[in-house]
Parts: sequence; structure tokens; C-alpha cells
Amino acid sequence: MSRRFSRWIQTRTLPGLVPGPYDIRIQKNLRVPMDDGVELLADLIQPIGSDEDLPVVLIRGPYGRSGPVAGEAKALARYGFPVLFQSCRGTWGSGGTFTPQVDEQRDGIATHRWVRAQPWCTGRVVTFGPSYMGYTQWAVAGRLQRDDPDNAPDALCLVVTMPDFGAITWDNNAFALRNALGWSQMMSRMIRREMLPLLLGMLRPDRRLLRGFGTLPLLDGDVAATGRRIHWYQDWVTHEKLTDDYWTSQSHTASVTDVTAPVYMITGWYDIFLPWQLRNHAQLTAVGRAPRLTIGPWGHSARELGATAVGEAAAFLKEHFSGTATERPALVRAFRTGSGQWHDLPSWPPPGVTGRTWHLHETGRLHADVPDGGVTGYVYDPDDPTPAVGGPSLEPRQGPVDNAAHESRPDVAVFRGDVLTEPVTIAGTPVARIRFRSSRPSADVFVRICDVHPDGRSMTVCDAIRRVRPADGDFQEVAIELWPAFHTFAAGHRISVQVSSGAHPRYARNPGSDEPAASASETHRAEQEISHDPARPSHLRLPVWAPHPVESA
Repeated sequence: MSRRFSRWIQTRTLPGLVPGPYDIRIQKNLRVPMDDGVELLADLIQPIGSDEDLPVVLIRGPYGRSGPVAGEAKALARYGFPVLFQSCRGTWGSGGTFTPQVDEQRDGIATHRWVRAQPWCTGRVVTFGPSYMGYTQWAVAGRLQRDDPDNAPDALCLVVTMPDFGAITWDNNAFALRNALGWSQMMSRMIRREMLPLLLGMLRPDRRLLRGFGTLPLLDGDVAATGRRIHWYQDWVTHEKLTDDYWTSQSHTASVTDVTAPVYMITGWYDIFLPWQLRNHAQLTAVGRAPRLTIGPWGHSARELGATAVGEAAAFLKEHFSGTATERPALVRAFRTGSGQWHDLPSWPPPGVTGRTWHLHETGRLHADVPDGGVTGYVYDPDDPTPAVGGPSLEPRQGPVDNAAHESRPDVAVFRGDVLTEPVTIAGTPVARIRFRSSRPSADVFVRICDVHPDGRSMTVCDAIRRVRPADGDFQEVAIELWPAFHTFAAGHRISVQVSSGAHPRYARNPGSDEPAASASETHRAEQEISHDPARPSHLRLPVWAPHPVESA
């Protein structure tokens, strides 16, 4: 047996996952040729003694072939699946230069064709992986199905991911600074093998990264955070419009409905990709190919997520490729926050959802009654930007947080409903329509829904932002789709809505000028106003759910 081919008995398992019955062996550093001659490295992980004839699982990612995702790859192999785990171009020994998103379609297609030509290939190839490893799946699936169906994946297992990273980078025209710069710093350190700064940055607040968050213009944030230019970060910041060829060439949203293979999706209510993943689910559902979907009480990197994803993906694949009966009673399984209950549902959103409107009043009240009029004003100062309090992120703490202190800030307008006499459950995407104007030519509108407990805690439910260019002196309606939610406001609680003009550093602060976001360096205080005109009132539309008994677990 060669040095590069060794047997490895897995002694560790993912927390919460019952390990599969097989030992595994790993052949390291296989060289996979790309069309331009560059070779990418991959590890082949095979179950020992399996006769189940299951498909090969292909995982492609930039984070190395060890760590949490490697644990997931090995866990799948222990369930009987051969797994090829490949490092993307320019990462962890693979040749070429890493440029996020840009090379994944051509490299992924070349890899799929190579896998099917190998003697260890079982004749069927499926894909698996979270986050960037999900993007690499979307990059090839629709294109291959359309142009080369014999090499298209036979199933996809998509974990906390989406097919268009431009849409999250410029989220409703606001630059997602914390994720974009934080991820770029991490990847820059990985590529350079700066492991000590990388590990320390994961264990404690990174002062260099914090300095980068505070740097203007945005173009200089990478130097502040890493001491060097990061070529893709420069591209992200300078391509402000998602209609630019730079972004459209990387987006695979349009090819989602070309995918005809079975699809399994899993996400969490606090995941950074949640709205887009549910839109992809809706795209496939609309053409009659509804994916299996799980939505849990997780953030992007929650420990419980990995074990659930592997266990459910293995069951999903065995159901499709070996006829194993499913134990799952419905297509959708979703966790309802505020109640702590799981539900098996026929669809997402579930049947029984109706829209109900709550209006924002000048008095700070949130009520079904139309307001009498008036204006709520506040001042946004980019030199003391409204801070981000919780919200979906790549940081360790990703769930709901208490907003009570935050809501006392003068740059946060708060509107609270009456104490509920009976529970209210929302299931779907809330939509805020805020009549808004600003004294500056560019402004952000950030809206958050909170669940106010009897003890005064105001806990995050969901939120969203939109950057607008207000018409001179006129109110305009700013429509904002908030993060999807499945949440119960209990009797005795209150529904609360915040309106502000920032969440820094989650989103880059708005300097208040009409300069390009990348190069703007001067800051301007902005006087913001919310209209309560009864003819066109600012309001929140909530998807209220009245479950049928068979839909409730």
C-alpha cells in the first residue's frame, strides 16, 4: 500500500450524529486536471466493506480538507458513500490563483467529468456541502443539466447556501461589510497559511478587523484588516451594482430551474443566506420540483447544523438511490421560534397564512388602526453609526439578542404594539413599507421586528436593510422584505418594530453623500423622517399563520 493511500479508522463523530457502520480509508492529494492545465488536489474517502452501491459524493470548497467539513465528508463515507473532497483553485495545495466564485463553474464541470471517468466511480455522482461548498454545487448543476446532462449531478444537498454571492454582498444596495471583510481577511490568512493570526481571530475580537470596519473609504478596509490589498475585496467594493457584468457572470440564480435532479436543502432562521435559499426553494417549487427542506433554530455555523445536515442528507440520498424508506412525513420540517416546536409542513410558507397590517403611529404605537398623521424624526450620524445588535453573521453568536438598551438610542425609532391577549404566529416573509425622507442624497432604512417579553427584553425576530436615494424633499415609500420567520409572539408579549438608518459593521455605514460607496470618505449627518400620513401610512405587513391541526407537530 503506497504512502499516499492509507487506511484511516474514524474515531471521532459529529456531535449528535449516530455514526454509520463502516470504517473508512483515505487516498490523499489526488491530482485532478482542469481544462487550462492547472491541477486541483482532492482526497478520496471510501467506505470499507460496503456493498450498497451508493453514489459518489463530490464536495468542492476553499477551506481545506480537514476541520468541520472534513468531519462531515468522513461521516458520509461511514454511511457507505464514496466521497471526493476537493480544494478549490489556489487553496490548500491546489494550483492557480483563488478568485472567489469566478472559476467555480469551469473547474466544477471539469471535476464532474473527471470523477465519472474514474474506476472507483459508481456511475452516479451527487453533491454536498455548506456555504461556499453549496455555491460550487449551484455553479455547475443547471449548466450541466442544460448542456451536458450525462455529467450533471444526480442529486444536490445544499446546506446554508445560495447561488449568487453578489446579492448578499450588496444586500438591497447596502454593502455587507462584516461578512465581506471578515471572510476576506480569513481567506487571505488561509491562503498565506498564517495560521496563528487565523486561530487567534476566531478566539477573540480581532483588533485589525475592527480597525478595518472603521476605515473610510471602504477601499482601504482590506489594508487596515490585513496589511495588504485583497484583489477580490477590491472588486466587490468597486462593483456596487448587481447588474454589472462582474456580478451577473457569477450568478447562477437563473439556472436554478434547469436543475431536474432531486434537491435537499437545510438552513436556519439566523443564517446569512436564508432569504435567498428560500427563494431558490420557491423557484424549484414553482416548476413542480419542490426540494426537501429543513429550517432549524440555527445560525450559519451552528454545531448542531452539521450533524443534522449529514444525517438527513444521507437518508435523502439512500431513499433516492437505494430505495430506503423515508421516515419523514412531509417535504418541509421547520422549527417555530418562540414556541420551541418542530413542525412537519406540506410546503413553505405553510397553508393557512394571511396578511395582517400593523401601522406605525407618531406616538410610537404599532396598531391595526390607521394613524392620524404626523412625522417621526431622528438624526443619523455616520461618525457615531447606529450599531449592529445581533443579526445573521459569520460570528460565533448568531441567535436572537436583547435590543432593550439599543432601542433607547436617539437614532432608533421604536413602535410597539399592545400587550397580546392571545398568541400571534408569523410564517413567511414580513414586508415593511416605510414612508421615508432624508436630508441627504443617500440613506439607509433598517427595519427590525422584536418580540418584547413581559420582563422588558426585546428579542430579535428578523430584520433587513435597504439603501435608497431619496427624492429631494419628498417622502418616498421604501419597501423592505425582512428575513423570513416562523415565530410565535406569546400572549402577554408585544410586537415591536425598530426603524433606523444603519447596523454597523454588519453593513457599511452610509456617509450620506452621492459618491461611489467604495471611495466616499467624507461623512455627513442626516436628518431622517418617517411619515404617518393616513392616506399612505407607514406600516408592517405580517404573514400570520392559523395552522390546520394536521400541519402542527
